[in-house]
Amino acid sequence: MTSEFQWRLKGRCYRLGHDVPHAGGVIPNWLIVGRHFDAKDLVPHLFEETDPGFHERCRAGDIVVAGRNFGMGPKMNGYIAMQALGLGLVCESMPFLAYRAAIGCGLPVMADCASVTDICGTGDELEVDFQNGFFVNHTRGIRREYPPVPDTLQEIVALGGNAGWLKRWWEHQQEKRAF
Repeated sequence: MTSEFQWRLKGRCYRLGHDVPHAGGVIPNWLIVGRHFDAKDLVPHLFEETDPGFHERCRAGDIVVAGRNFGMGPKMNGYIAMQALGLGLVCESMPFLAYRAAIGCGLPVMADCASVTDICGTGDELEVDFQNGFFVNHTRGIRREYPPVPDTLQEIVALGGNAGWLKRWWEHQQEKRAF
């Protein structure tokens, strides 16, 4: 894994509710239908229908905390924007295809975090260790342990997602051929 990847994020909480769909909740549907995948095109529209102005207020290290069924729909456009901004995601649950898309984009995600929306609010100062499963709300003095990013997926996340993993794999293949 790359040494510069930061598994521990410290930042502000942006709390969302339950059943936030990918299309219309995370990113506008027209960007999905239009097949926009460049982060520079996606970032200005991240959460624009759920939390207008989000992309202007957030900063690297901030953490989106969501309830059940986050990101319904197997799309990745919003996760590309979240990863480009250096954000993390902690949620009570998300569909498997959404989780796979987020990991494939290199977004650090802790899912299956029971009642996490009950212990934080927007603006709280959080610290989350995605590799070891620690969640700390410094504002409220609460600490929890949740399922971390599985060991088998950590390399993909640390390399920036599927594209980074494949690039490294290809480089290793070329090195083998050189011998």
